[in-house]
Amino acid sequence: VETYGSMEKKERVEFILEQMRLCLAVKDYIRTQIISKKINTKFFQEENTEKLKLKYYNLMIQLDQHEGSYLSICKHYRAIYDTPCIQAESEKWQQALKSVVLYVILSPYDNEQSDLVHRISSDKKLEEIPKYKDLLKLFTTMELMRWTALVEEYGKELREGSLDSPATDVFGCTEEGEKRWKDLKNRVVEHNIRIMAKYYTRITMKRMAQLLDLSVDESEEFLSNLVVNKTIFAKVDRLAGIINFQRPKDPNNILNDWSHKLNSLMALVNKTTHLIAKEEMIHNLQ
Repeated sequence: VETYGSMEKKERVEFILEQMRLCLAVKDYIRTQIISKKINTKFFQEENTEKLKLKYYNLMIQLDQHEGSYLSICKHYRAIYDTPCIQAESEKWQQALKSVVLYVILSPYDNEQSDLVHRISSDKKLEEIPKYKDLLKLFTTMELMRWTALVEEYGKELREGSLDSPATDVFGCTEEGEKRWKDLKNRVVEHNIRIMAKYYTRITMKRMAQLLDLSVDESEEFLSNLVVNKTIFAKVDRLAGIINFQRPKDPNNILNDWSHKLNSLMALVNKTTHLIAKEEMIHNLQ
């Protein structure tokens, strides 16, 4: 369809979207991914394309939910949230923004995720959904979180909602919803380990497990995954049961640091010598 030069761009996109829908219906996710790349998202900046834009991003959300790509889903919901017809209705943009917040939290930590978290945090409309704003703030604050306290404070709001703030389908009573709830707990644990790596140079396995509310084996597994993904640096002395978060210094950096300190010391000695000579000259004149 995309090769038909005589066909209008809008009609062409409609056909491609229908192809995507049919491929998703038969669970042909690879073909859906290939077909989706035939649509240039800049097309949705044109007038009278809002319905097609929403359809496209809803299909992409279904695709990425199967792939488990939370960061991509977050970006799709942001595109939906920024659509004028969604912004015009309070209930719709609130639901979209809630999904944006939840999926960015569910995304594994990296530079892109961290940047997106801070950009979302600066959205003033978060004031209208305070629970979600506070939840997002927990993940940007350099403090440890307790999973039990988080469930007590936010669990009902996230899973059931309230009269003035309905819940999203992110943590629904489905197999996927339960998996995402488990992933949220994993993100809390990973956040806590990153905080420990920031403030501790060394810690025992038992103490770390105690702070994480996990067993020693579970704590070690989470730590290993973060080290493998290069999120943090750590070395484990399993015999002594001690984790060392201190990164070994590069020999060149050590040498440069020593050279800089030596130059500073010599400059200080030189300045002191000049001051002593100046005092002696003044004393001799008197």
